[in-house]
Amino acid sequence: YISGVQAAAACEAAGKRLCKPQEWKNACMGPKKSMFPYGNTRETGRCNDNGRSAMHFFNPALDDKPEHRWMWGIDGNMVDPRLNQLEGTLTHTGERTGCTNEYGVYDMVGNLHEWVEEERSGHGRFRGGWYGDAENNGPGCLYVTTAHEPTYHDYSTGFRCCADPKTVSR
Repeated sequence: YISGVQAAAACEAAGKRLCKPQEWKNACMGPKKSMFPYGNTRETGRCNDNGRSAMHFFNPALDDKPEHRWMWGIDGNMVDPRLNQLEGTLTHTGERTGCTNEYGVYDMVGNLHEWVEEERSGHGRFRGGWYGDAENNGPGCLYVTTAHEPTYHDYSTGFRCCADPKTVSR
């Protein structure tokens, strides 16, 4: 439920920043540069990438027909705090223990979209997919959504902060 603007501010308040797109992708792919954190072949459910859309909670008749698209956002449903509390939706970080790589980062595919630093003004980006879709906008670590402004937020948006490595003097 966080916008790109709010995510950037939260990272800054923690002395960090939103991850740069390439930095995020490198962390997701790990040192082996695999398509998914755990390898090159998708294993549905290894990450939280096969959940159900919580939007059906509000609109049981909801489907993907173009004429019903209006149902997705009616009355502010997409920011209702109950959505990620439903079974089959959001999981705790690290709960899917196989959704990692040698770097030890978890949940970079599925669970929540993650805002990354803007590459150009006015175009927000999030990566990795979320529990209801981790492949429509690219496979695994290549998943990227560019359709929203940085002020956009809904129940599928989250973030991860990055920091530059500290230089150790000897």
